[in-house]
Amino acid sequence: MTHETRGPARGWREATEEALYGPYGFYRRPEGPAGHFRTSVHASPLYAAAVARLLCRVDTALGHPRELAFVDVGAGRAELTTGVLDHLPADVAARTRAYAVERAAPPEGLDPRVAWCAEPPAGVTGLLFANEWLDNVPLDVVEVAADGAPRRVLVHDDGTEELGGPVTGPDADWLARWWPLAAEPGLRAEIGRPRDAAWAAAVGTLRRGLAVAVDYAHARGARPPFGTLTGFREGRETAPVPDGSCDITAHVALDACALPGGRLLTQRAALGALGVRGGRPPLSLAATDPAAYVRGLARAGEAAELTARGGLGDFGWLLQPVGTGVEELLADAGLAEPLTDAGPEEPLADAAPGELPTGRAEPAELLVDVADHEEQ
Repeated sequence: MTHETRGPARGWREATEEALYGPYGFYRRPEGPAGHFRTSVHASPLYAAAVARLLCRVDTALGHPRELAFVDVGAGRAELTTGVLDHLPADVAARTRAYAVERAAPPEGLDPRVAWCAEPPAGVTGLLFANEWLDNVPLDVVEVAADGAPRRVLVHDDGTEELGGPVTGPDADWLARWWPLAAEPGLRAEIGRPRDAAWAAAVGTLRRGLAVAVDYAHARGARPPFGTLTGFREGRETAPVPDGSCDITAHVALDACALPGGRLLTQRAALGALGVRGGRPPLSLAATDPAAYVRGLARAGEAAELTARGGLGDFGWLLQPVGTGVEELLADAGLAEPLTDAGPEEPLADAAPGELPTGRAEPAELLVDVADHEEQ
């Protein structure tokens, strides 16, 4: 549904909430997010296999609980949820309770193994995984006015903007701490306070386990000067218009979301620790087993997309342990390394301490090293 009038001007947070999740909102559409853009989940089943491996490590660290939860927050049409279940070994799958958390109605033919819910279940033990969820938690936008003061940006239903009142109170405090703006007219920022709260609430539903947020991200030392608010429609980036016709998204200040004990790293580093790494299959395999060689090349291409510098590989992973035991899991899995501790095979461009690198680059060629129980 689109509006035929400009409508009243309101803050981007309010406008985005209705445009994405209202009765005629973008995420209520039957085609789901996959009809408009491609995430790591849609890029390759290797992603679900890696998350399944992480769930198995959480299971081991927690002592193999009687019921192990996998909570997929912002589940779309449960593609990741079902993919993870399909990659679990039988003994773990038998104890796993899977939850797809999404505000839209459940899709037709939902896998009966998946419980569909509007909010994360409370008091569960296991892995909570939020892939590209926080970037769709609505937030307000501010812009530095001619007088050098940040003012809230108001938007009409057709996407035209105007400046509102000054930013005060907790929002001003958040800006001062996490996204300070120089007194230069035109500079913009996105106030991530609602995302901080949403992440804290999601983590709070875990009794024990690990919470992971994966998203486009930036950190305090390298915030984009004009913000990141944008739209997507039918596979293409477009102007953000809050009329329900397109996705409205902005990169996430994951460093602000992090709770005590959290760790930030790139998707490239995280997936490497979970087995998505390597190089081309040996050319000799083409002679001895051509079919296996072709499969290896296909997996290498998929791994390259998931871990590419300047692409999906630069996504941020925020890992938040809850309760005992998981800290050892992260250390053993090589996932507790902060961004600045990357080795020579994981350069961080010019990232400062705690920063998440961004940008675009050509993907490298990689081969997936499938370990443990996953057979690819």
